[in-house]
Amino acid sequence: MNNNKHNLPLVALLGRANVGKSTLFNCLTEKQQALVSDVAGTTRDSNYGFVSWNHRDFELVDTAGIFDAKHLNNEFKKSESGIDFLAQKQVRQILDDAAIIIFMVDNRAGLLTEDRHLAAALKKNPELLKKTIVVVNKVDSQKHATEALDFVKLGLGQPRLISSTTGSGTGDLLDEIVIKLKPFADEKIIVEDRSDEIKVCIIGKPNVGKSSLLNSILGYERVIVSDEPHTTREPQDTVITWGEKKIRFVDTAGISRQGHKGDGIQKLGIGKSLHVLDKADIALLVFDVSEPLTHQDAKIVGEIIERHKSLILIANKWDKVELKDTKKWTQDIYHELPFAAWAPLQFISAKTGLKVQKIMDLVTTIAEARKIEISDSQLQKFLMKIVKIHLPAKGKGLKAPRIYEFTQGRSNPPAFDIRIGSKDNLHFSYVRFMENRLREKWGFIGTPIKMTVTKNKKVHGTAS
Repeated sequence: MNNNKHNLPLVALLGRANVGKSTLFNCLTEKQQALVSDVAGTTRDSNYGFVSWNHRDFELVDTAGIFDAKHLNNEFKKSESGIDFLAQKQVRQILDDAAIIIFMVDNRAGLLTEDRHLAAALKKNPELLKKTIVVVNKVDSQKHATEALDFVKLGLGQPRLISSTTGSGTGDLLDEIVIKLKPFADEKIIVEDRSDEIKVCIIGKPNVGKSSLLNSILGYERVIVSDEPHTTREPQDTVITWGEKKIRFVDTAGISRQGHKGDGIQKLGIGKSLHVLDKADIALLVFDVSEPLTHQDAKIVGEIIERHKSLILIANKWDKVELKDTKKWTQDIYHELPFAAWAPLQFISAKTGLKVQKIMDLVTTIAEARKIEISDSQLQKFLMKIVKIHLPAKGKGLKAPRIYEFTQGRSNPPAFDIRIGSKDNLHFSYVRFMENRLREKWGFIGTPIKMTVTKNKKVHGTAS
């Protein structure tokens, strides 16, 4: 397994919390990818995106707000731990990797002590200082521009004035970034091709181990892992190569009933999770197998099926289970989720890495199953055979229905059409019977099959 690295220079957004880094990130990448909120500390995981300007491409990263300037010089206290500590360590590593650092300050808030401390820490580190550009955000008028001159006192050179909300000044900023990136111009740029990617969404309730699973798959700490619920608030994606296949994994914010009713940040994060699900091919529903399945788990499965996404049930934290009777556990889980009996179930421990790699084989197998195409002649033979086994059952009325035609409308995901007489009604149980026989013959592992019943158009005779 190899991580798919983009050989593009990295530009990092740095600053204390709530100066508008996420808004600038969305402005420059021209996507509403980063969560934006007035609540300080909204961004925890670093968010990556791509920017193209004047025939120059670079990768932009939105980092968590620095709340202690000492962290810039790797001065962490031994007593520090938890989610914020992990976020700060991640930011420090990104700054080392960056070709350019955009040090953002907030013109409306004015020059604050935290800004001065951050500037002083940058000046102590020549490697960070030489690649830093000071950007004053929220400069929306000439009066604001005059006030922004106060940031010269930081001693980091002439500040660049922008408004990330309106886009004012961002073109000049991009021009300067491109000029500073000229030393990297000879680097080979890998053009991203997503046409053959398998898009996998990791989804589930908060604190079931979604981020731990992604880290275990990747073999390193791509995303922050914490016992604190709602640690992940923004979708985080990483592309890996497995065999000959490229797989894009996206970790999402936890979905919970409380989240729908909770603060604005959680609601936004859940909304983005469902948006990511819309674009995915396969969903990994992660749940804590040491805890009973809940109505919320079933509801998430319903969201996945409704969107016609393939599904793998991931029973995480298997290491916490004392009686490891997989047969019994499998029966119990499918009993709670009978409408997802076609979805494979994998018992894993993201913490220890147990059976995690088996997920990769399932993902590639399911991706192929989604693309299965069956010819009309094969389906006609299939229809004749199953009708002999079990005659079509009527939904209502006295007349037994007749199936005139059975065809595949599309693949990836698969959809089939059952054409019956204009006055016929086909019982839903027979549609389910046909679906089950399709799975027996052609597989379709882990993939929902859409079955649509249509009626012949009524033909009105004319008098001769």
